[in-house]
Amino acid sequence: MNQHISNSKKVSKTLADFAYQTIRADIIRGELKADEKLRLSNLCKKYDIGMSPLREALARLIGDALVVTEGQRGFWVAPLSIDELVDISRVRNLLEGEALQRSMVHGDDAWRTQLTHAFEALTQVETELAGRNRDVVPEWEHANRHFHEVLVSRCGSPWLQRILKMLYQQSERYRRISLIRKGSNRSLHDEHEAIYEAVMAGNVLKACRLVELHLQLTSDAVRAALQDNIST
Repeated sequence: MNQHISNSKKVSKTLADFAYQTIRADIIRGELKADEKLRLSNLCKKYDIGMSPLREALARLIGDALVVTEGQRGFWVAPLSIDELVDISRVRNLLEGEALQRSMVHGDDAWRTQLTHAFEALTQVETELAGRNRDVVPEWEHANRHFHEVLVSRCGSPWLQRILKMLYQQSERYRRISLIRKGSNRSLHDEHEAIYEAVMAGNVLKACRLVELHLQLTSDAVRAALQDNIST
């Protein structure tokens, strides 16, 4: 009996994890749009899951600030706003610069080797992204996240890394909007390459300034994309 209960809990957790990951991905890529009402019965059918794991997944997404709820009125995809974008970017800029500075002070050869591998992986996918290949956006997002995580991985503060990870996740949905925006001459690869070279050269001030500029340019690009969406 106890074994049966234990197995049931494992199955429920697995289904909740599946629902969380799948719905999260659909929100980030815009399959589920900002401010969209999330009707539970429709979601159960769409993702072929029960109500219990669905509610558990939605609770986690509320914690990620990707879903909002109002009392007993239901669930909605969290809205997108320029004010939130600016706030997320400002806080991330402050903390990532501090974390990078600490990493460069404490980083060793193993860290620099890890950073090189992360940069090389990012370079590969950015070559395809430069051609506006929408299909590689998820792959780019993974490589970009890994590169930025490695940059700050020697900061010596688990809490600082945890907060930065949360801020990165919050900005992911915004950033996705600008990646395939037409008319932009920005080179993400050039920005990442400049950051990488400054870090490898041990130039702390330059590296931190380049990260600050990189994040600001991203914020500006997303703001422009949001304004385009508002005006159309």
